[in-house]
Amino acid sequence: MKIYLMGFLALIVFGSCETKKLPYYGEPDVIKKVVDGKETEQSVYPTIPDFSFINEDKEVVTDKDFKGKVYVADFFFVTCPTICPVMKKNMLTVYKEYKDNRNVKILSHTIDPEHDTPEILKKYATDLGVTGKMWQFVTGDKEKIYDIGQKHYMVSALEDSSQAGGYIHSGAFVLVDKDRHIRGMYDGTTKDGTEKLIKDLAVLLKE
Repeated sequence: MKIYLMGFLALIVFGSCETKKLPYYGEPDVIKKVVDGKETEQSVYPTIPDFSFINEDKEVVTDKDFKGKVYVADFFFVTCPTICPVMKKNMLTVYKEYKDNRNVKILSHTIDPEHDTPEILKKYATDLGVTGKMWQFVTGDKEKIYDIGQKHYMVSALEDSSQAGGYIHSGAFVLVDKDRHIRGMYDGTTKDGTEKLIKDLAVLLKE
């Protein structure tokens, strides 16, 4: 009985020390390293590259502004007649949950920079009730936005005249860690996807 009880207590003590870790996304490069005289293989996962965009306050926003931060990225456009209103309503839930946490940011990229000027984005943010620098809305060179979206955030983001509003884009919320690795992809059009993101953000902050 004593042995069983000790084992149970050990399970509580040591089992609780195990921290859940989120997966890494993307195809890793496998590199070989010599550690203690032995050659080992190590997986190196892709990272979000350096970037520079303009936010709703006409300020330059770069990757350096996200250094050491966990952040959520998405792609949208102000005149979107389909999924964007739902996405922004759900992202607002994430914003309200973490707006007082200095280690969390949100970065929303417009895929219609010709229309979505900083002035338009400012009104959009204001209408949502977003203040401060935690959640930023950015515009910039169209090709650079599409490139970083499709090649690095692994989402759809491009013009398509056959689609409602003239653009096609993913409804994904992309969770990025402090080292710019993608650690989660969530359906930003659903309550379940949003709730999962909120929970995983808490997990990532503990890593």
